[in-house]
Amino acid sequence: MTSFQPERAAGEAVGTALLVGIGTGTIVAAARGGGIPDAAMATAWFVAVLVPTLLFVRRTGAHLNPAVTLALAASGRIDWRETPSYLVGQFGGAFAASLAVAGLLGTGAHLGSTLVHGAPWRAFVGEFVFTAALIASVFLLADLGEGPHRWRLLGPPAVVGLSTYVIGPWSGSSLNPARTLAPAVVSGSYADLGLYLTVVPLAALLVALAWRPRAVDRLDRGPGRTAVDR
Repeated sequence: MTSFQPERAAGEAVGTALLVGIGTGTIVAAARGGGIPDAAMATAWFVAVLVPTLLFVRRTGAHLNPAVTLALAASGRIDWRETPSYLVGQFGGAFAASLAVAGLLGTGAHLGSTLVHGAPWRAFVGEFVFTAALIASVFLLADLGEGPHRWRLLGPPAVVGLSTYVIGPWSGSSLNPARTLAPAVVSGSYADLGLYLTVVPLAALLVALAWRPRAVDRLDRGPGRTAVDR
């Protein structure tokens, strides 16, 4: 698989646009309305990840996140030559979503940009821990497969929802370079951007280096494959 795949890029674009649109749109709408409870925001992000996962897991694997694609490639679960289709779709979808949120809801709350509140080290540690947990949940799907066990698809959305609840007040809970970069650029909110674009890929790579697939899994295409026996 050596050439750019437009269908895969399109699927990732629409899926990532849904993720960013639902998630950051909730942040902007909540700011306009005076805010919502942390649990409600966490639920919104759970839904933001779950909906495109269910829609696109069979078509693209529903990476929806450059850190996920990076980790799958670095661990040998997908071929590096597949990554451009994913990355183009993910960043393109994220920017399209941020522009749509700005047009529909305005640019309040920095368009849902991830910003550090309090000590930077706390945001760094929180993003590292929850990005690692997200990648681990994806690897579990990649290695075991989905098959009839649709409940396994709840893993990554649950990690994102929990992360939003726990570290959202510290860092905005990124775990996703596309989700962070798009609203930051569209709204001009570049503060702390370097922290997120460093710690999230770093955590993803470290998990990828530590958790290699078995040889039988090296033809995998990520979450959504048929379940295998263990």
